[in-house]
Order: sequence, then structure tokens, then C-alpha cells
Amino acid sequence: MSLANKLAEERRGRLAAERLLEQKQAELHAANQKLGKHARALSDEIVVTRAKVQTALDENQRVKSDLHVANEKVQVAERRLWHSIETIQDGFAFFDDSGRMIAANRAYISVFDGLDGIEPGISYVEILQLATEEGIVNIGDQTPAAWREDMLDRWQSQTPEPVVIRLWSGEYIKLIDQRGHDGDVVSLALNITSTIRYEKRLKEARARAEAANRAKSSFLANMSHEIRTPMNGVVGMADLLKETDLTEEQQLYADTIKNSGEALLVIINDVLDYSKIEAEKLVLHPEPFDLEKCILEVIMLMQPKARDQGLEILLDYDLFLPTQFIGDPGRLRQVLTNLMGNAIKFTQKGHVMIRVTGVRDDDGAAQVHVTVEGTGIGIPEGKIKHIFGEFNQVDDEHNRRYEGTGLGLAISQQLIGLMGGDIWADSTIDVGSTFGFRISLPLADPSDSAEPERASNIRRAMIVDSQDATRIVLQKQMELLGIETITCAAAAEALARMDAGIDLVVTAHQMPGMNGLDLAEALDAAGHTARIILLSSNTGAAEQHPARRLLHAVLQRPVPRRDLIAQLRSLPPRCDADGLTADAAPRRMRVLAAEDNRTNRLVFSKMLKTMDIDLTFAKNGQEAVEQYQSFMPDIVFMDISMPLMDGKAATRRIRQIEQGSGRHVPIVAMTAHAMEGDDAGILAAGLDHYLTKPLRKAAIQAHIVAACPAQVHPPAPPPPVAGVG
Repeated sequence: MSLANKLAEERRGRLAAERLLEQKQAELHAANQKLGKHARALSDEIVVTRAKVQTALDENQRVKSDLHVANEKVQVAERRLWHSIETIQDGFAFFDDSGRMIAANRAYISVFDGLDGIEPGISYVEILQLATEEGIVNIGDQTPAAWREDMLDRWQSQTPEPVVIRLWSGEYIKLIDQRGHDGDVVSLALNITSTIRYEKRLKEARARAEAANRAKSSFLANMSHEIRTPMNGVVGMADLLKETDLTEEQQLYADTIKNSGEALLVIINDVLDYSKIEAEKLVLHPEPFDLEKCILEVIMLMQPKARDQGLEILLDYDLFLPTQFIGDPGRLRQVLTNLMGNAIKFTQKGHVMIRVTGVRDDDGAAQVHVTVEGTGIGIPEGKIKHIFGEFNQVDDEHNRRYEGTGLGLAISQQLIGLMGGDIWADSTIDVGSTFGFRISLPLADPSDSAEPERASNIRRAMIVDSQDATRIVLQKQMELLGIETITCAAAAEALARMDAGIDLVVTAHQMPGMNGLDLAEALDAAGHTARIILLSSNTGAAEQHPARRLLHAVLQRPVPRRDLIAQLRSLPPRCDADGLTADAAPRRMRVLAAEDNRTNRLVFSKMLKTMDIDLTFAKNGQEAVEQYQSFMPDIVFMDISMPLMDGKAATRRIRQIEQGSGRHVPIVAMTAHAMEGDDAGILAAGLDHYLTKPLRKAAIQAHIVAACPAQVHPPAPPPPVAGVG
């Protein structure tokens, strides 16, 4: 190889080495740059870490500081709490779950009178042991072992009952222990010595008061009996004296003796009854009785006094409430006499209304509500409770002229309380007062429904009475019997509104202007043939009057509902202008409705009250079958769900009766079964139509009109009569 080639090759080698060196230098520079970046990143991370560490150190220091402050506060609170516990007069102690004392205040420790060993760490069993061995507690007739066993059993229960123990010093301590979830116990020892001693003094004082009260009641009872005997003689002899021939002046003296004696007897009887109640010697004597008759007897007793004052006594006895109950009628009369006597005494004008309502229950009894309403002077609201107290009356300028012992309402309240009821009063000054009581009375006959039957022989009646309350009561009773009524406040108004469609006139006897007997004569003179029933407080005078021949009946007012219903049913058919009876005319359509629910029967009758029909009810399917045979209805409305025999069974029985007779009475189902498919099952039993409850008046009337036979009077509601409201 030539020198030139060698030099060229050497030059090429040197150039390659230089290039390699440059490449390595570049790689080294890149590596240095990367290492620098890593170093900077590591430095930054170290700085952040140092900051976090410092922050953690600072937080730790702060927490330590807060814990120190909190610990100091807890210690302060603990000292204050324990100081408070130490200052209270009652004992306070803590026990752990094993029954060892943790701490106790001085009041708790002092009970043991400085006995050594009563300190934190002692067990509850050891405390009981020391208490009996050292005579700390008075255990009475119990042995120490038995007393400790009872106390330990109590202590170990989950919820220890409070117990009172007596110390040797005569003090009484009530122990109240509360066990926590972990088994530890907080124990309170309350010193109740003063409370026990006060209760003992109170019992002794009560016993002395009761003994004095019994002595007073016994004295009053004996004195009342002693006084009643000669007073009965005074009143009886005064009665006999009045029957002899006396001058007018002597008659006045005899009346004064009798009235004064009777007034004194009322006072004596009140005192006697109250003394019996106080001495708990009054006993009720339950027996079957008629509540309505009982009330009417009291009304009859009160009538003369009410009549002298120009007052009317009214009775509104619920037509759906039975009258036969089991109770003490004598004591009920006494309560009614007190309430009605007060109402009459404090009523100067207007009326006294006795309302009787009730609801039967499922136990063969009824909750009976009786109210006595008077339009009297009224009672201030703040005095209502006062008047039920002994010897109390409403002491103001209104009633200082009224006499009485003030015992009547107190005795009534006690009697109603003995019957298990309650009594109340509501009043408005110068408007009147209402006194009422509520008692539960067993029914003498639980099967007695007391539901009135409709008076099918009377369509329209007129009530004539100057007393608004009387007209309202009579109108309600008539409408419940299915009779359309119009009312008039005077005889002249009745004459003006009288028309041929009125079957019956029920009129009061005494009215301003024209009385009831004058009205009867005026109606007869005008050619009206409606039957007339006179309601009178003085039936003797009415019976002797020449106009008596024009009356169907004279009834004592307030009239018992059974007497009123009986007289309504006894009314003969009216004659028309040609002398024919109503039976000669086309008869009214007969409608039978079988429904066991009383409310539904009332609603049904109200829906049809404007229709000219004879409506009667059956209370179950069995009665429906019987009524079908006796009443011969033109259409039957049949409830499906009824006792004894349901509507479907009753319909099948009716269809059996009809077989071979050629008769088929439409029967319309009335039912609450309104599910799909119910109608098919009901109609399959032989019913013709299907109505679901609640019933619609228009649908019922449409069925009646559609079923009306040709030979009967059309049942459509009659057009209104002009001038009749």
C-alpha cells in the first residue's frame, strides 16, 4: 500500500473517530440534561415532602395542644360535677358491672354513720351485710338474711324497682337505681322522711274528716226521719181539713199549711237523700220499667205548677228508641223531678222541653240521653260547675227570689254517677238552659225494635198549635209515620189553609183567639170532614164541651207516642161528598220493601213520601214472605243480605206460593252487591229487576209506576196544593 493510501486510510480513520467522539459527546450531553431534570424533580419532591412533614409536625403539635386544653376542661367539668353532687342533700353513688363502688358523695356515705369500710371498692353485697349487722336499717319482722336476699334480687334485676327503706334513726330513704348498658349502676338515695310524715298526717286528718262527715250524715239522716213523721201528719191533716166545710179565709189557711208543709218535706227529703249518698248507704233497685211512662208521670206531677206559670211542658221521645228498660225508676223520677222542677222554676215564659234519644248497642242495652231544656234566665258560664255543688245556687240578682236548698242538682249528679252515667249543663244568659244526663240502660226486651209502623190510612195531616216547639215535635213524629204534614200557628190560619186533601187535624186545646174546640166547630160549619184529634192539658173540660161530638179523640198532652199511634190507626175511612167511604174508591197501590237496616228503611220511606201508595216494611226475608201473603203487595223491593232468610231465599219462597195462582208480583232487588256477575245470580233466584245501593229515588219511583195495576189509584206524586207549605 502506498503512502498516500495509508495517509488516506489514516485520515478516514481519524474522521471516523472524530465523528464517534462527537456522537458520544452528544449522548453524554443528553444524559447530563436528563440527569439534571431528574435531580431537579427529586429536589422539588424533597422540598414538598419536607413541607408535608413540617405540616404534620405542626398539626400534631396543635392536636397535642387541643387535647391538653380539652383534658383540662374535662377535669374542670368533672370537678364541678362532683362538687355539685357533693352539695346535694341526697345520696349519690356509682357501681361498676361487678357491683363494686366506684365513687359516692358524702350524703350517701353519711347514711352509714361513719362506719369503716364504706368507701370506693366495697361491694354492694358487703354494704348490705354491714347495714344489717350494724343495725343501720330497720328491717321490721324480716330476718337479716331474708332482707339481704330481697335487696340483692332487686339489685341484680335489669331494671330495679324503687324501694323505700327505714333507717335506725326513723328516717326514710327511697333507693332509685339505674343500670347502664355495660352493667354499671347509678344509685340515688332520696331522703323522703318529710314526705312520709306529711302523708301520714294527711291520712290522719282525712280519717278524722271522714269520721266527722259520717257522724254529720248519720245525724242528718236521723233528724230527717224524725222530722218527716210529724210533717207527714201536718200535711195529711191539712188535706183532710180542706175537705171539710171551711170559709174562704179558713180555706186559705189550710192551703198555706199544706203548701208550707210540702215545701218543708221537699227540703227534708233532699237532706235525707244527700246524707244517704254521703254515708254510701243509698242503694239502687233495678227493675223493668217504662221510661216514657216514667217521664210522663213526672210531667203530670209538674203540669199544675207549669200551667199556673203559663208554661207548656213538651216531650220529644225518639220514635226509634224502645221504652222498656231495666233500671231504678224511682231514682230516675227523682233526677227528672229535680231537673224539670229547676227548669220550671227558672222559666218565666215559653216552654220546657224534655228530649229523649238513644242508640242501641250490641250488648242488649241502649245509651240513653235525656235533656231538659228551659227558656229561662240562664246561668253565667263561670257558675255552671258551681251549681252542681252542695247547697249552691246561682247567687246573683236574677234568682234571689227563688227558693230551694241547692241540693237538687248535687243529688242528681250523685244519683247519675251511681248509675254509671254523667250529667251536664249548657246555658246562655236570658235565653235558657239545658240540663242533660247520659246513662246506659239494659233493654227489658232486647228483641224490641221499637220501630213505628206507618199509618197507611192517613195521607195528609194538619197540625195546629201556637207553640213552635210543639208543632216541630208533632211534625217530626207524623213524618216518621209516613204522613205528609202542614203546620199552622193559629186556628184562623188553619181555616184559611184547609182543603179536601187533608185527612186529619191535630190541634191544641188552648190557643190565643180561637181555641181547638172553636176550630172544630168552625171546620164542621165549613163542611170539612177531616177527623180531628184534640191535645189538651185539661181533658176533663174538653170532654164536657158540646164540641166533643166533633172530635175523634181527646188526648192528654204531652201525648204518649203509643196513644198517638193507636189513635191514628183507629181512624175510620173518610166519607167523600157522596157519602161513600174511601174503600169504595180505587185503592192505593201496595208496596212492600224488605230491608233489615233501620236507616235504610227511613231513607226509602222519605224517597216515596210524595207518592200516593201504601208502603209497609219487612225486616228480614221471613217477614217478607209473611207480609207478601197478608199485605198482598203490587210490587216488592227486596234487600238481598238479611238475617233469618236472605232476599234470594225469600223470593224463591214467594215464587213457590205464586205457582198455580196466575199471580206474578214484580220483585226488585235492592243490594250492595255490585260486582260483575252478581246480577245474574240474583235474577236467577226469581227476581225481576236489579237496583244497586245507594238507591236512586227516580229509579225506585219508575219501577213503582211501571208495576201499577190498572184497577188501583195512580201512585204518581200529587200536584202541589196552592197555598199549602
